[in-house]
Amino acid sequence: MKEISANDNPVIKKFRALSLKKQRDKLGLYIIEGPNLLEEALNCQAKIGQILFDEEALSRSEELAGLAARAEEQRIPSAVTAPSLFLKAANTDTPQGVIAWVEKPRWTEEEFFAPRGGNIIVLDRLQDPGNLGTILRTADSAGFSGAMILKGSGDIYGPKTVRAATGTLFRLPVLFSDGPEEAMETLRTHGQRVVATALENSETYFHCDLRHDAAIVIGNEGNGICQEILAGADQNITIPMEGKTESLNAGIAAGILMYESLRQRHMDQK
Repeated sequence: MKEISANDNPVIKKFRALSLKKQRDKLGLYIIEGPNLLEEALNCQAKIGQILFDEEALSRSEELAGLAARAEEQRIPSAVTAPSLFLKAANTDTPQGVIAWVEKPRWTEEEFFAPRGGNIIVLDRLQDPGNLGTILRTADSAGFSGAMILKGSGDIYGPKTVRAATGTLFRLPVLFSDGPEEAMETLRTHGQRVVATALENSETYFHCDLRHDAAIVIGNEGNGICQEILAGADQNITIPMEGKTESLNAGIAAGILMYESLRQRHMDQK
């Protein structure tokens, strides 16, 4: 395995650059960190461009040694460096001994909508990395066929979202949209029923068919769903609340609706 010892090594410089969104966008890459995410990436055959190990962590961890052996078998470029230099490359307070850069997957519109009858989650300008990662992870768990991300949303390939998504980005198809008009046109073209979460002119989700072909829209944490989508939605739904809290966290609300969809599909199978 190659050993890196210089601050100005191109590998170290590239890892540092990828801590910035503009560089992730420019290069089409993002960073994963830790043995769990690396193992997921290897299992999902993600396009890993470079792996970097902390030499001390590698020397005392059988798990990391096993991952290094798998990377070598798959001929993935790997290197080792001293803890002090690894810390600079990882750009985190508590690095886990291994980082890697991975190519962002790309799906065409046709590929994204290829699963017939699938449900998708639509994120309208969500910002919080934890919410983004949690919703993507839940969509994967609830059997959704993909996620549509509208312009103005946070970066799903940022480090906090990547960690919260726990490997979902290797599996869940993602389609980006420039705005609500384009999103609505795309959803209509592919026969999706647009279901928007809203407080006004809505009914409880108990009465909404979420079994298939549903595009469930979750809005911005502070401002909700944009008016263009609310006006064109097939159905506006709400989650009933009997306590004094005015609203639910976006990630929690999305999870309730996605698992209601899963419940309805399971009921169909009985």
